[in-house]
Amino acid sequence: MSEPEVATKAPESDAAEGTTSPPSLVPGDTPAQSGASLGEHCVTDRPSPLGGSSGEITKLGEVDTYISKPADYPHAPSKLLFLLTGATGIHSKNNQIQADNFAREGFLVVMPDMFENDPLPGSVTYTEEKDPSVIEQIKMRAVDTIKSFTIDMWLARQTPEKVLPILHKVIEAAKDEFADAVANGGGIYSVGYCFGGRMTLLLAGEKPDTVAWGQQVKDEEAGVVKSGPFIKAGAIAHATSVAREDFEGTKSPLLFVCVENDQLFAEDVREHGEKYLNENGVASEFKTYSGVPHGFGVVGEYEDTKIKVAQAEAFDQMLAWLKQY
Repeated sequence: MSEPEVATKAPESDAAEGTTSPPSLVPGDTPAQSGASLGEHCVTDRPSPLGGSSGEITKLGEVDTYISKPADYPHAPSKLLFLLTGATGIHSKNNQIQADNFAREGFLVVMPDMFENDPLPGSVTYTEEKDPSVIEQIKMRAVDTIKSFTIDMWLARQTPEKVLPILHKVIEAAKDEFADAVANGGGIYSVGYCFGGRMTLLLAGEKPDTVAWGQQVKDEEAGVVKSGPFIKAGAIAHATSVAREDFEGTKSPLLFVCVENDQLFAEDVREHGEKYLNENGVASEFKTYSGVPHGFGVVGEYEDTKIKVAQAEAFDQMLAWLKQY
């Protein structure tokens, strides 16, 4: 059986195909299209906006989880929202602020540590080198090579087989701990950024039930036993590592915020997903933003006004989609 076609390419494949990456959109940044297996904006926090986060990290289903609640909860009804992050994880200030932004809109936000205290090494520290010397440029290229290897090794550890059982534990605990919010929304909602985008897609599907993900559990009379979807609706921004097979069995309405010419979510994989969802009657919407880097949807400061505007627009679009369902 051939390997699934995934919307991700390592730098070696770019070199082999003779591709040329577009210039960086932000001074000092590596463009997502020439990054390793994740874009620069997925693996390193941008400078954070002023102010801190307002939620707290606690245990939910024995998993460290950042929880952000609306100011008037539980006196006013709320809906439960999963926020699944990119490689920077739950200790990223930007991810926490992103969760707080949804909480201000009336969602009780649950952001689980799906990496089990194993975010990408060094991912929450942003550094910017302006006008580096030739020697510094050589050093930076060497660092980029090491970073590429580190990202690939990290991604190899973060498989659906490892991550999904963690998410299922938090889902079950959330149903008990925040039963009122789950009932008020008629289920659990999810937003996913970068790596978390793929997890949101998988949670939106009806898949073969598993003891370990990928190992089908069969019932002699009923055949293959399936479970899911686990979310009512989802919104996904600049997903990474998505395979064509991930769309199979999708039932929940999904919004996709995409980046133009995004090698991390290749056009053919996106088109396959759009066609599959349409043919199977699954409510979906795809919007592509141009002139923005992969990862732009997560809170973080940019000098380029166009990126700032797109970031705010993407948030409003995702919020409107969730409220629609």
